[in-house]
This record gives sequence, structure tokens and C-alpha cells, in this order.
Amino acid sequence: MGTPLLMHTMKVTFEIHYNTHWGETVALALGGRKYPMEWNDGGLWKVTVEARAEDLEKYGYVLLRDGLVARMEWSDHSAQLPAGAKKTPVISDSWIECPIPDCPFVRQHTAARFDAPGFRGAGVVIPVFSLRGARDFGIGEFNDLRAVVDWAAKLGLCVIQLLPVTDTTRHGGWEDSYPYSPVSSFALHPMYINLQDAGVKEDSSFKKTQAALNALPQVDYPRVFKEKMALLRKAFAANGKRDMSKPEFMAFCKANGKTWMNEYAGFCAKRDGDSPDFWRWVQWHLDRQFGAVVDYARSKGVHFKGDLPIGVSADSADAYFHPELFNLDSMAGAPPDFFSKDGQCWGFPTYNWDEMAKDDYAWWKARLRHMARYFDAFRIDHILGFFRIWEIPAEKGKGLYGHFNPALSYSEDEIKAMYLPFDGLFNPDPRNENMWQPRISPDTSALEWWQKQRFDGLYDDFFYHRNEGLWRRNALRKLPELLRETGMLACGEDLGMVPACVNGVMSELGILSLEMAMMDKGRPWPVLSVCATSSHDMDTLRMQYARSHDGNDMPVEEVRASFQAHFGSASMLAIFPMQDYLALSPELRSPDFMSERINEPSDPHHHWCYRLHLDAAALCGADALNAEISGLLEMSGRA
Repeated sequence: MGTPLLMHTMKVTFEIHYNTHWGETVALALGGRKYPMEWNDGGLWKVTVEARAEDLEKYGYVLLRDGLVARMEWSDHSAQLPAGAKKTPVISDSWIECPIPDCPFVRQHTAARFDAPGFRGAGVVIPVFSLRGARDFGIGEFNDLRAVVDWAAKLGLCVIQLLPVTDTTRHGGWEDSYPYSPVSSFALHPMYINLQDAGVKEDSSFKKTQAALNALPQVDYPRVFKEKMALLRKAFAANGKRDMSKPEFMAFCKANGKTWMNEYAGFCAKRDGDSPDFWRWVQWHLDRQFGAVVDYARSKGVHFKGDLPIGVSADSADAYFHPELFNLDSMAGAPPDFFSKDGQCWGFPTYNWDEMAKDDYAWWKARLRHMARYFDAFRIDHILGFFRIWEIPAEKGKGLYGHFNPALSYSEDEIKAMYLPFDGLFNPDPRNENMWQPRISPDTSALEWWQKQRFDGLYDDFFYHRNEGLWRRNALRKLPELLRETGMLACGEDLGMVPACVNGVMSELGILSLEMAMMDKGRPWPVLSVCATSSHDMDTLRMQYARSHDGNDMPVEEVRASFQAHFGSASMLAIFPMQDYLALSPELRSPDFMSERINEPSDPHHHWCYRLHLDAAALCGADALNAEISGLLEMSGRA
């Protein structure tokens, strides 16, 4: 006989005291949704909702101002449904304030050290695919991170930042090496699995292929993919039935099946003509391997920082099963900037934010909850996309033909009233009929002097002033909703053509900015920031030096001076690429430093194939380098 529904869900009244001002209301945040509450005498806010037992494990309250989340509680509440209740139970709560004096954050973080007064830390950035280990198969694997954890813990580094680790598989070619174009926002990448731990036998054929792939100076992505997937399918045929009968496997499927895994497994099976169970089995092994390393890192006081790609591919499981969440007629990108003079077109669709708002951004919240399984901090790739996105019509395919979405575009009458021509100066706004936006790279050569003066004023107003209020409100519709869902420390990649409102919103929400000397923002680096010597999209320190010193290599003392300047800055976190750490050692630095750049943003067909020239296990034994780094950390108070 089935269990009565009443034992799983019942009407519950929630109440909390909060003294609001005019225009403010309080809402209950429960089960990923917000429920407006009613004001009662004495500032008592109440609402009665249907609640499940699991919803009460984590819920809270938010203050709304003009419909937007204006304030959140420091942490969540937890309660239990009373057994055998005859009438609607009442749960009375008090607002949870931050207990830490002068804390700059609006929400408690999972890693308590980030909330400690005056905390200053440091870390390293390394893509998983770039690691080397004795048990690898031509590409870095999750298991290799254990050696990096040991090295970080020995030195006093507290953060290991990774590039995205989600699955990008399409056909196993070089296009799949691009980590910012996932086919799933949840599934881990099969390339990072350790074959031996997944049941692949180390026979003579395995060892021969392994030796050949590991000897390569870079990742041969297509070859590694072909070999790894063939061996995984053989292992599944031999061990899959046994593994899938294990309680751990069944628990993993139950926990993830409805939110993402059933869709992902079905999507991959349809693509490759095999069994969905194979993909569930692969994801289970990946979760076990990465999860074990994450637990190990946390036990050592080291935290992984993930990377949240701004986009998801049009040919992804997400878009296939939830097309309503995406604008499939457009592609996201960036206007011309430091990274590319012609702008960038990333090839994936923009988001239908209005549709996403209908269920309080449930897809995003599920994505962040899953990410928090592995990470205690995360980088929001192109955070500007939460304010506005550079949207390119699919048929154009080039960054120069883009427009901002959303934007306060100009009507035909406004433009005609200024006696300005349309050709060469304006593009139609596809999201707003009969509205126009100035081109990012206009042709003003045929204009009269007075027309050019008028257009220059209009151009400056549109790109730097007119939309600021709209873009600020647009970000505040989304970001507080998402930040409330996770205990990960949020860091925003805020480089490029940055609206003036971005800095204020990030500071208000406690999101760390990204600071680099080569991309000066015209202000001192704030405390709530991550400073870096370079990124995966830029030259390393030695490459930067060579380009301004006739190709000469950067002396160790110059590298040390750069580290001292960054470590000595006000930034809460200083996180540098592994290549720059190794540059401190004359013995361990790569002899071919011009090959250490990971990505060329201006090249949409770039091969992501960089690999360290040494085994990650060798890091702990690098006594001279480690003493150098430890000394720099101690002197700057970041150890």
C-alpha cells in the first residue's frame, strides 16, 4: 500500500518579523521558488504554502525592493514537518544576520576561510587537460589533481582554479577541445577519467599506446579521444552490468537522474547509437574519481575553483531538451576589445532570460547546486553577459555585426530627427521592431562634420551612458537569485568593454572582480578582487616580457618582482597560472616558453592542446622553487 501524500507534502505557514520601508516586501525562498508574503500588524510577514520535507532542509527569506532581491539572509533555515499534524503547522523564524563584523559578503560561504576578517590567499590556475601523470593516457585526468593538491598544501596555496570540466563531446575532433562550449552544463568530461580506475586492464597493448600518447609534447585530442572511448566501451561491456547493480551507482542515478543525467545519457546515446546506461556508468566513474580528489583537497585545506561558461551550445543536451530557454536564432560573442580587434563570435545561443525567470531560474540554480559538489569558489565567465550580451544574428556569424541585448535602441524617428543616414552607421535591433543600434565599428567617412559630431555624441551615449540603468536592473534580476543558491565564492571575469554599473553591482553583491596589470581599469585594485599575472586567454609572464624585450626570456628576478607586486596588492586572492609559478625556477621553467599560451581568443578554431612539460608529481620535490614561493607567500601574509 502506498504512503499517503500527506506524509510528503502539507500546507505550512511561515512567519518572520521584519520592519520594511515603503516599496519593500518579504518573500519566502523555498524549493528554488519565491513566495510573496503578506504583511501583518507589528511587521509580521506570513505565507502559507505546500511544502515537502526535503524543501524544509534548506529554505530562507529575502527582502524585495521594487520586485528585485535587495537583501538576503546570511545562511539558511532548516525545519521538519511535524508528524501526524491535524492542522496547518506554523514555523516562526527570525532573520539570520551575518555574525562577522564588517564582513563584505551577503551570504555565508561553504569554505569559512573566505569569510574570515582580513583573509588574504593565493592559488594556481591549471587546466586539467594540461597536467601530466604516470597513469595518464595522453591527457591530464582528475586523479592528477591530487599531486597539485599536495603541492598547494605544502606551500600554503589555498585555491586551485580549473578551466571548465564539463563534457564538450561532439565527434571527438579538435573542435571538442574548446572547454567553453559544453554539450551539457552538468556532465563531467569523459576525457578526464582514469581508465585503470574505471576497470580498463593494463595489458601490453594498453601500455604501448599509453607510452606513445604520454610522450607527446602536447595533447593529441582526436587520437586520445578515440583510444580512450574505445577502451571505456570495452570496460563497460565487461564490467557495466556488475557496476550498475551496486548501491552506490543506483544512488548516484537517483540523485542526478531527473535533474540532468537522464537527459544527458539519452542525448549521447542518440548521438552515438549506443546505450544510455553506458553514459550513466561513465558519469558515475567520473564523479567518484573527481569527488575523491575534492574530498582529499578539502581535508588539506585546499579549495577548487571552477569555471562557469557563459554559454551552452545549440547542439547540447540542455538546448535539445529545453529549447525554450535559449535564443537559437542568435549567437553570443563580444564586441571588439583587448582580446580581438574584430570582436568575437562564440557560436552558442544567447539565453531567453524572460522564459528562465518564469520558474525563478530553476535551470541556473540546478546548475550551480551541481557545481558546488566539486567547487568552493567559481569564476563567472564573462559576467558582463548577466548585464547584457553581445548578440549576433546566426546568419551573420561575425562579432562586428552584433548588437546589445537588452538595450534602449533608437527609433527611426529619433535618427531621422538628427539628420543621420542609416547605412554604415546603424544595425536593426532584431529584438525590437523598427528600432536601431549604432554599429560598434561604424563607417563615418561620408558624413559632414556636423553629422559626424552628432553621431559621435550618440555613439558615446549609447555605449557608455544610455543603458546603464537598464543593464544594472537586468543584472540584479538574476545574480542575487543565483548567489543565494550556492555557498561558492563568486568571482566575475569583468574584462573587456565594461559598463560603468558593473563595478557597483559586483561590489554590492560581494562578487570578486578580476584585476590584471595589462588591463588597467583606472582605479586601485579593490580588496574584493582576484589579481592575476595572466590568464588562459593571454600571454604568460615570460611571453609578455619577450614581446617587449626583443624576444628575450624574462629573468627570474623580474618574475619575482611581478609576484611581489601582485602578492603585495590589496586583492583578497592572487591566483596565477602554473606556467608563471614555474618561471620562478631556472631549472623547471619550460625551455619553449612561447608555446605556453593556452588559447588564442581571436582564433575560433584554436586547438586547446597545451600540456605541462613535467609530471605534476615532481612539484612537491622542487625544493628550491617551493622555498621561493613559500617565502613570497609568508612575506605577503597570504600563506
